[in-house]
Amino acid sequence: MKSPPLGYSFTFLAFSVFAIQDGLSKHLGLTHSPIQVAMVRYWAFVAFAIVIAMQSEGGLRRAVRTSYPVLQVCRGLLLFLQILLSIVAFTKVGLAQSQAIFAAGPIFVALLSMPILGERVGWRRWTAILIGLVGVLLMLWPSGGEFNVYIALPLLCAIFGAIYGLFTRLVSREDPPSTSFLYLTLVGFVGANLLGPFYWVPFTGWDWALMIGLCCTGIIGHFSLIKAYDNLDAVLVQPISYWQLVVGAVIASTIFGEILRWNTVLGSVIVIGAGLFTVWREYVVSRRERFRSADHT
Repeated sequence: MKSPPLGYSFTFLAFSVFAIQDGLSKHLGLTHSPIQVAMVRYWAFVAFAIVIAMQSEGGLRRAVRTSYPVLQVCRGLLLFLQILLSIVAFTKVGLAQSQAIFAAGPIFVALLSMPILGERVGWRRWTAILIGLVGVLLMLWPSGGEFNVYIALPLLCAIFGAIYGLFTRLVSREDPPSTSFLYLTLVGFVGANLLGPFYWVPFTGWDWALMIGLCCTGIIGHFSLIKAYDNLDAVLVQPISYWQLVVGAVIASTIFGEILRWNTVLGSVIVIGAGLFTVWREYVVSRRERFRSADHT
């Protein structure tokens, strides 16, 4: 049986851990190549995915079978690129502002669901999308300094994340979660290990400790998120994802000394509001369609 209190606990734990993971990524990205950091991260990530696949129904043999091989590979490549770009964004743009722009993910999901999934978007969601894009533009606007060309990196991460999410919806029509998770990690593992040796710089003892912490936070975060979805509906988990933005802002300001500019804060509020409304409308529309299909049957 589902346990909502347990689901909420795992949800807050997952997004808190993901915020800590981003802080560790920024610190390591200051002295090492993002490809090297991603390569070691994928070592732990793929091991965790194999364990999950072995424990799933049908085991590893079932998990490797997919009805969407091209889409699964594309998902893996998108996440791999997103990880690389996010590490660079944390070091060049800042942890707080990057995460604030990442929060626009649901806005881009709603926008891209039309050409990719063929969904119809009504005037309410269109309004939320436009308002959310205004918030994104406000965060991109330079405040008190010159325009930073690296600001495009977190924006690309948000777009890649949205496409990744839509591809995940497509493959979930036939493939179980264990299959999607396994391919997600295998593709990034192969890509990172092909490139990683060319960018390898020896880690110090302290860097290895942080790298192990980064791997552990990734495993704990994804395990907690899996448990969260086991106990809560996705529509309840998604709004809590903005908790990561709050924890990330605290880490950015207290540990890295980043200054939270007014346009970043205001833009975040606008994007979060529009994103919450968009998620809620998607839930309402999908529930209405399920009821209609049930009536027809």
